[in-house]
Amino acid sequence: MPAGQPAGRRRYGGNMQSFQIRYRNTQGTLMRILNAASRRALDLPVVHAEAAGHDHQVTLALDVNQKQVGQLYREWYGIADVIKVSSGAAHAAEWTAAHPPAGVPMEESRAAARA
Repeated sequence: MPAGQPAGRRRYGGNMQSFQIRYRNTQGTLMRILNAASRRALDLPVVHAEAAGHDHQVTLALDVNQKQVGQLYREWYGIADVIKVSSGAAHAAEWTAAHPPAGVPMEESRAAARA
């Protein structure tokens, strides 16, 4: 562990990718999506699943190389209930910054904190 880095905190490489996967919420679909990453021994530092209209969407942040991206795309598209897979570079600040709860305006949140 490098000096000054807290114990238990993992350092990720410069290949952090954000994946958005839309799928029909049938039994076991989300687990099959997540298993594709865990079978490759990839850490799952960010997993966010939510309803997206009539479908569902899961967002993952993974530290992967180009070969692994191709393998994941092939496997995810091989799952019958996966509708769409997209990805892009994840920004570290985006995943580590504190966020107010959804639906709470910033001004209201700040006023409550000062009270």
